[in-house]
Amino acid sequence: MAGTFELFVDEDSRIRFRMVMPDGHVLAVSGQFTDKRAAAAAIEEVRECAGTGLIRDVQLPAPGIFRASPHQARHAPRRGVRALGSLGAA
Repeated sequence: MAGTFELFVDEDSRIRFRMVMPDGHVLAVSGQFTDKRAAAAAIEEVRECAGTGLIRDVQLPAPGIFRASPHQARHAPRRGVRALGSLGAA
């Protein structure tokens, strides 16, 4: 059985959604949206991305366990929040 997306109004009277497993465990809670249409559009983006999304480990290794060779590219993990297109996310 698949999980569900639940739309709800938060304490700021803004629309949010949560992704819930069949056993009731909440996997994720969205940011705030201006209306239900914007939240529903974001759910569609999550559905598309989640099925094909790669896993990226941004946790830094403990000192002495891994040393990158000088020829490997070093990239800093992305920080901050990515806006979901022009969907009205706050």
